Amino acid sequence: MALDSAEPRLNEPDPFDTVARAMPSARPIRRRRVERREARAARRARRFALLVVLAIVLVIALALTAFGGGRADDVQRISVSQPGVAATQPYPQIVAVRGPVRLQMPVVQGISTAIGYHSASDGALPLSPLGHQGNEDVVQRVFHAVFGGSGGHPVWYRLDGGAMSALDVGAAPGVDVYAPVDGTVVGIAPFVVAGRRFGSQIDIQPQNAPSLVVTLTQVRADSALTVGASVVSGRTRIGAVVDLSSVERQALARYTNDAGNHVSIEVRPSAALVLN
Repeated sequence: MALDSAEPRLNEPDPFDTVARAMPSARPIRRRRVERREARAARRARRFALLVVLAIVLVIALALTAFGGGRADDVQRISVSQPGVAATQPYPQIVAVRGPVRLQMPVVQGISTAIGYHSASDGALPLSPLGHQGNEDVVQRVFHAVFGGSGGHPVWYRLDGGAMSALDVGAAPGVDVYAPVDGTVVGIAPFVVAGRRFGSQIDIQPQNAPSLVVTLTQVRADSALTVGASVVSGRTRIGAVVDLSSVERQALARYTNDAGNHVSIEVRPSAALVLN
């Protein structure tokens, strides 16, 4: 019996049949999920690292507070040499800067007791100390311990919270004082405290900054020193430290083993000298 030609063959595709579209792959979705998990893990790692750093800083701060000493009395005191010991001239060492003025160490380093800065009146200009602060607070010490800095010599101490416009270089009474700058002596006047004279005020006009005047007080002026004389930093002896302990409690004594006697240095505009 012959097959009906109108019946479709079993192996022939229906011309109206369509092929189903391929289902979207799940790989991009899984990839995005993995990326999000990795991003969250990275954020957690960064937060953990930050917490570790903060914990280390806290431990350093506690260690410095416990063993480094946060009070002025805990600072290691500098021994005082006897004034009778023969001293040479100070070696060149800049201790503070004000513009073009470089203040040299006015006392032989081996017999200096301490260096301090405090605020001053009557037009004294702020100074920039060189070296590092020996009595910085905990925050400063932690910052410098973590990030570095605040190193070098000499060690100096802040004596009050005002502008650092007066430099005190400690030494026992009678210790020689040398010119801190090259220049010309433009004034020698009595230095009076509580109605009594304690040495002289010596004014020096720096050679490289004639618009400024460097003033030294608490010094017994050398008898050979005269107004108009030229002086050389660290070489010209201008006098000796006087004893002020009988009339005032000197702040520098917190960091020395004596009464804190010292020579004080300030920098002023030369016009302030005329007004005074």
